[in-house]
Amino acid sequence: MTSSLPTPHLPVIVIGGGQAGLSVSTGLRDRGIGHVVLEKNRIAHSWRTQRWDAFCLVTPNWQCQLPGFSYAGSEPNGFMPRDEIVAYVEAFAKHIDAPVREGVAVTRVTQADGGGFALETSEGAMTADAVVLAVSAYHVPNVPRIAERIHADIVQIHSSDYKTPAQLPAGGVLVVGSGQSGCQIAEDLHLAGRAVHLVVGSAPRCPRLYRGRDAVDWLDDLGQYDLPVDQHPLREGVRRKANHYLTGRDGGRDIDLRRFALEGMTLYGRLQDVVEGRPQFGGDLARNLDSADAVYNGICKLIDKHIAESGIDAPETGHYVPVWQPNETPTELDLHAAGITSIVWATGFRSDWSWVDLPIFNGAGYPTHRRGVTTMEGAYVIGMPWLYTWGSGRFVGIGRDAAFVADRIANRRAEESAAVLPLQRAG
Repeated sequence: MTSSLPTPHLPVIVIGGGQAGLSVSTGLRDRGIGHVVLEKNRIAHSWRTQRWDAFCLVTPNWQCQLPGFSYAGSEPNGFMPRDEIVAYVEAFAKHIDAPVREGVAVTRVTQADGGGFALETSEGAMTADAVVLAVSAYHVPNVPRIAERIHADIVQIHSSDYKTPAQLPAGGVLVVGSGQSGCQIAEDLHLAGRAVHLVVGSAPRCPRLYRGRDAVDWLDDLGQYDLPVDQHPLREGVRRKANHYLTGRDGGRDIDLRRFALEGMTLYGRLQDVVEGRPQFGGDLARNLDSADAVYNGICKLIDKHIAESGIDAPETGHYVPVWQPNETPTELDLHAAGITSIVWATGFRSDWSWVDLPIFNGAGYPTHRRGVTTMEGAYVIGMPWLYTWGSGRFVGIGRDAAFVADRIANRRAEESAAVLPLQRAG
């Protein structure tokens, strides 16, 4: 028997119950726009499930500035651990009384007949005048197919499934990838006394403390988190760049891969192939380390310039000087001979927009937008890296992006109402 109940209709449906979706919800509420937030798992799901036990923020707590709900704890210059981050996002949702429906998965979004949008969800069909895709760009763990050539007795996991050194079998660990997650997981294993082998890519690094302050504080003063993507030297290409690696662990510190090497960690160049179960590496280790250090010292020079031009009294701090140099770059690794029993693939995520059947994507499958406003009327995206600024993918910048999107939704609704009114009078 077919149900005669009407399909639920909302002015706006926000898909995703993380900090981005919740921030948009705040903006819509403040503008009196009816909406619902659909979250297929739980609020703050990725923070809760895709971070390791010792994870903490790499930016200071004071940057936790969700709309009307800034960090109010006793350690503004500290770095919240994973569980406190989850609690912060949950408290924000409670504070704004967000209309979140957890456990509702959206499986398809398409244009509705007669205008607006039709959604297929795990709880049935819904329609909306506008949709906001607040699902970031990190959807599917990216483990390269080359992993299939590794011998079956080697345990392999993605970084999103890594929780603690104890979950891995005894023996050495190969960490593939030196972005933020890879470097921090390598450090976690290293501090636990594991024999760590790290594949080093081109990710840059950043100082933690420099000239008496956290580098993030200096960069904020310099307006780096407010720089629009269209004014960045790389323009939209910056969206494909890895974030700088450093850590907030134990009060915050640099991550220096060269020092790890002095302490026994083995470093390799970029992974190029696996032949008969043996990983093969490029000869770019020294170049990658030098490049990361050049970015580190470039940030120091930028801060030096700001201090000099502003006449700020700040203690002198020397620039980074390498403490170790690779004499020989290993090009092959026999995992068994090296005692390696597991691999952590810190190789990021890939996007999966296959469920979004809307004409809003470019040739690379990335949503075409300006500040979250896509090329299709009524469709918006938010919470993506460099959506508008460097701060867009962080707690510090999401509120501004959300307010902009909410304003555009409100303006569009006002324009549509204004257009309908003369027709009603004429009728």
